[in-house]
Amino acid sequence: FAAHFVNTVSPTFLKEIVDGQHAFVEPHIRREIVNKWFADCATGIINAPDPGFDPTVDPHLTTNYGPDTFVEGKQKNKIELQESLGLIRDETAPVFFWPSRLDPAQKGCQLLADILYQIISQHWDRNLQIVFVADGPFQPVFRDIARFHRFEDRIAICNFDERLEHRAYAAADFVLMPSLFEPCGLPQMIGPIYGTLPVAHDTGGIHDTIKHLNTAAGEGNGFLFENYDAGGLLWAMNEAMSFYVQPEEVKTRQIRRVMEFASDTFHYDNTAQQYIELYEKMLERPLIVST
Repeated sequence: FAAHFVNTVSPTFLKEIVDGQHAFVEPHIRREIVNKWFADCATGIINAPDPGFDPTVDPHLTTNYGPDTFVEGKQKNKIELQESLGLIRDETAPVFFWPSRLDPAQKGCQLLADILYQIISQHWDRNLQIVFVADGPFQPVFRDIARFHRFEDRIAICNFDERLEHRAYAAADFVLMPSLFEPCGLPQMIGPIYGTLPVAHDTGGIHDTIKHLNTAAGEGNGFLFENYDAGGLLWAMNEAMSFYVQPEEVKTRQIRRVMEFASDTFHYDNTAQQYIELYEKMLERPLIVST
């Protein structure tokens, strides 16, 4: 109420609050944000990943790489990760990476649990693999599924570890973010920097940073599903797999483009500039002094 301006960590999340899409935002908070919105005193500025997420210099990687060397670089990192986690050693195997905490209230863990057996079985001959580097209450559910179906050489479930997180971004082909809501999100920005394409629910900050890939038009940087259910996630993962089996020259061209765009876009300079512009706008607003 007393603020000159209110800022959220993405424009779409701000609009979702204004539209009343999130029950966890208390009514009196939403009312003040709505008032600020209609007074043109509310904005959303996307966060940026830590600059340490850079595959060209990342000290945690087996092999560093950039947009021009990612094919060989990612293959070497994939083999190293597979060997260290006891997964099938196969540089051609598609690897999906889960980087977010295993929180069923927000992160969509149950959607993946519902289709885990199906997606592994559907792409069995390609040795599809899923790597979790995340803590959270849903972790035992995935451990039970992997143990029951004897998928331990196709599914790795690891506690969060910063070094392992970096290695997984470099080794994986896709990063999973089926979040119910996402105020901003960082994994969907970090992944493309490493040539790892997001498979994500179209919400909040994800909507502001990821567009569905269209190879024919040379546009987009991930795979989005709109309906928040297991079927939506399954569709998006199969869209990712359809891309994965494209000719190598097609994949290489698109991933290089995505990496270059991500490196140019998702960094502190862009975020800082938006904050500077916001502060300058705030200074232009006249101060009302009561008498």
